[in-house]
Amino acid sequence: MEMKFAGRALDMSRCHVMGVLNVTPDSFSDGGRFNQLDVALLKARQMVADGAAFIDVGGESTRPGAAVVSVQEELDRVCSVVEAISRELDVVVSVDTSTPAVMAQAVELGAGLINDVRALQRDGALAAAAAADVPVCIMHIQGEPQTMQERPEYQNVMREVGEFLVQRVHLAAKAGISAENIILDPGFGFGKNLEHNLRLLANLDQLRALGHPLLVGMSRKSMLGHITGRDVDERLPASLAAATISAMKGASIIRVHDVRETIDAVKIAAAVKGAS
Repeated sequence: MEMKFAGRALDMSRCHVMGVLNVTPDSFSDGGRFNQLDVALLKARQMVADGAAFIDVGGESTRPGAAVVSVQEELDRVCSVVEAISRELDVVVSVDTSTPAVMAQAVELGAGLINDVRALQRDGALAAAAAADVPVCIMHIQGEPQTMQERPEYQNVMREVGEFLVQRVHLAAKAGISAENIILDPGFGFGKNLEHNLRLLANLDQLRALGHPLLVGMSRKSMLGHITGRDVDERLPASLAAATISAMKGASIIRVHDVRETIDAVKIAAAVKGAS
């Protein structure tokens, strides 16, 4: 299960950790902390030292109610950071974007993964991802980020998420994106209530059976706050529990804010799986 990301090959049968680097003023957990180039690069350097295999750079907040960002503003936020990390650090740079122009420019500057929470549904996104010729993560979302949590409804969340992902993979293939270049993400918290999220996590191995590596992201999310009653900056233990369960159930990439601690959790999960 080797996958190549802009010249870097990774074994996707193993679980890797992706560090979150939001270069935005309004992301739910770390908005405004890393939107200067030198600070962002310092944070990326620390995450790589802590063991991150991926750094996910995002210039548009996708929290509910977040402001819409223009294409030029997203380019301005993302491109210099992607270029600097690609030039200076031995890590796969992922660009967290739904915008075709940002996909194209970021890959030209060294990004090795396109991570799209809208599953390449924006006009031109399928074509841009195909032309970029790097792996792409397709995520399930119900609705749009601004309104997705108002009233999410499913008859059967596992079936509907699976069917959506299969449909998007089919459309990606028609656009010229190789099946070997596709990663899937069930989209925890994106148009889902707590019950939906828990059912997805409990049955994550069913989505792994679709035949593509899985990326999951629950770090510090409100689903963990609903369970524990903890504020966003007090959710590390819950985030580690979710990461461990994900690793045990076959996730290939776990997207987190706390890299060093998650690396340890993933090592324990790998050791237990190896002894079974």
